[in-house]
Amino acid sequence: MTSPADYSHWHHRLAALAAEFGIPGASLAFSHARGQTHAFAAGVLNRDTGAPATADSLFQVGSITKVWTATQIMLLAEEGRLTLDTPVAGLLPEFCVRDAGATSLITVRHLLTHTSGIDGDLFVDTGRGDDCLEKYVAACAGLQQLFAPGDGQSYCNAGFVVAGRIVEHLTGLRWDDALRTQIVEPLGLAHTCTLPEDALRYATALGHHDDDTPVTTWGLPRSIGPAGLVCARAADVVEFGLAHLQPGRLLADPQALRVPQVDVPNPHVDAERWGLGWGLTTWEGQPVAFHGGDTIGQHAMLWVLPGTGTVVALLTNGGRPFEFQHALASELFAELAGVNVPPPPAPPAQPVAAEPAHYAGVYERSGSRITATLQDGALWLRTEPTGALEGLAPTREFPLTAAGERTFLGRLDEASVWDAVVFETRPDGTSFVHYSGRATPRVR
Repeated sequence: MTSPADYSHWHHRLAALAAEFGIPGASLAFSHARGQTHAFAAGVLNRDTGAPATADSLFQVGSITKVWTATQIMLLAEEGRLTLDTPVAGLLPEFCVRDAGATSLITVRHLLTHTSGIDGDLFVDTGRGDDCLEKYVAACAGLQQLFAPGDGQSYCNAGFVVAGRIVEHLTGLRWDDALRTQIVEPLGLAHTCTLPEDALRYATALGHHDDDTPVTTWGLPRSIGPAGLVCARAADVVEFGLAHLQPGRLLADPQALRVPQVDVPNPHVDAERWGLGWGLTTWEGQPVAFHGGDTIGQHAMLWVLPGTGTVVALLTNGGRPFEFQHALASELFAELAGVNVPPPPAPPAQPVAAEPAHYAGVYERSGSRITATLQDGALWLRTEPTGALEGLAPTREFPLTAAGERTFLGRLDEASVWDAVVFETRPDGTSFVHYSGRATPRVR
């Protein structure tokens, strides 16, 4: 009989990689071939207090929450309470955006696949009351369209808050309670919550700025709940991921969420396609479903490899998380599943012909202004958070290197990983820059 694998060395490897990439605290959990879940932690929850991170510590999982909300919607769909192609306005009569035509066309599927076209980084605080999602949906009346519903793909936080409000409307429960009833309690997740007063019952991580100082705002407003407010230990996140490999554990057909729905216009960094809630890609022919999450100084990743039964959750609270995630994932997936994680994008060995001047201009959407300028013949990108996001993230500026006719790569410094920027000009003359998952239209 083969002895169970000994993964205890990951306690030390996690600590070593966290130190290398300046991560204050990290929590790692994984399960392979649907076997035992192994959990490890390293570092501290807060640089100021020195409180140690443990395997039971809670971190903010950020936008991984969207997969939880998509799962809630699919549970309701399996009960016959809605269909993916039901118009949102037919479920929520109060729902509207600025464009009346778009209001009537946006469906549940559009919300879960980021194809609604809504300018969706609406981070409005509608209070701590149980009506916060209802008030948030009312605030959506002022949102503009980036494109017509179904005519593109752009990451949309607002769409998932609206989806959470649909859950409230159909269940009669506030979203937090519905999440607990539909998912948390059936899976026995004893270290998962959504509200700060519940997180305080546990040892809970605090985010850190780029300069390693603790943040002064712990979390996002309650109104953002269905888009990003789950707090959990890594082992609970893995248990949620495992439920998506086991028909009948939560959903009769969890694979339905992993069916590709739309191609991503900038496929060079993370997702190549989007399913229902999940980002989708392949590693050496192995299908991968995943989602990341970034809140105020905290960063998280959940990876699911259905073909090998491997689920990994990695939660952190600062440092250089993207380099850390890639380094750890590269080692861990090679060991667990014999799969090599693709390297991040890098500039081509030979220069690529491009016309950078064609893309110079100002691109703007809710929460962000992106300025592309020519400096000594090279294209530079400047990103500035605006509105409610101003002050929660730094302004960044970096040069771009052509990797294709419309694709450019950039990074902040020599130590950071390269990121991809894709420019698009449509036949009707409208132009976008696709960066950080969003389509940002050119305004001048």
